[in-house]
Order: sequence, then structure tokens, then C-alpha cells
Amino acid sequence: MSDDPEKIVWKGGPSQIVNLPAFLASALVAMVFIVVGPQFSAIQNYIMLGAVIPLSWAGWKWLVVRCHRFEVTTERLRMMQGVLNRNVDELELYRVKDSRVLQPLWLRLFGLGHVVLETSDRSHPKATLNAIKDPRQVGEILRREVEALREKKRVREIDFDEVGDSEFGGEVN
Repeated sequence: MSDDPEKIVWKGGPSQIVNLPAFLASALVAMVFIVVGPQFSAIQNYIMLGAVIPLSWAGWKWLVVRCHRFEVTTERLRMMQGVLNRNVDELELYRVKDSRVLQPLWLRLFGLGHVVLETSDRSHPKATLNAIKDPRQVGEILRREVEALREKKRVREIDFDEVGDSEFGGEVN
């Protein structure tokens, strides 16, 4: 077995398109404050200051998505998220059982989609890379790296259904 160093094969994160509803709502609310403010000259400055609240909320939503990152290496998938507190979850690639690429219409318009991984990992039985660019290409990269790592580590997976039958047809006792 070779001791090749772990290499990054893909890096990315969710698109800010996932924040589109929040951005539109905060812009609308901020505009209401800005339009209504001049109507009340005595408290105009306070009303105009109210526009800062939805804009701050939109800024926070932007920052949360900006700090969410995915990294695929030759051995694992790292999912990093958090603005103030950082969480790094790692999923060993040889534990990936299946993958799906989902491209809802509104994301497909922007060339985005989700890659959903079914795994045998207890902490991440289903891992999702949300709203990423070129999801089919990323899914293919993941599939290739999963197969290469399974071959390298000589890992095989056998599934058992609810009644105890193996995929080989005989009942296991």
C-alpha cells in the first residue's frame, strides 16, 4: 500500500443564489423604511435607521453562506461551516455508498445543483453539497475518488436488507 500524500481535488461552496429570497425581502423592507422615513420629519432619522436592520440581516446571511466550504481530497470530504465558531466535519470517501445529483429548475437556471451522498458513516448518513457549480462534474470527481480510494484500501461493502439477506442471495444467520 502506497503512502501518497492526501491531495485536494476540488474546493467550493454554496452559491449566494440560495440567499436570493432573503436578499429580496431585506431590500424590500429597507426600501419601505427609506420611502416612509421622509414622511415623518420629526423622527425621520430613526425610521431611516430602521433600514439598517434588514440590511444587516442580509449581510449575515451572505456571511453564513460565504463561510460554508466543501473540500474533496483523495481520501475524504471536508465540510466546513460557521462564522464565529467553526465546525469541520470529515467524511471518509470509502464510506460513500451512492451519490445523486439534484438540479431543481431554479438552480439549473444558474448552472447549480446539489450533490447528495448516501454513506455508511454514522455521523453523516446523508451528506449534501448544496447549490454548487457544475454538480455533475463534482459528482463524477467524487465517484472517481471513491472508487480509487476503495481500490487503494481494498475496501468492499456488503449491504444487508431488513430480513438479513445479503446481496449474494443467501440468508445470513
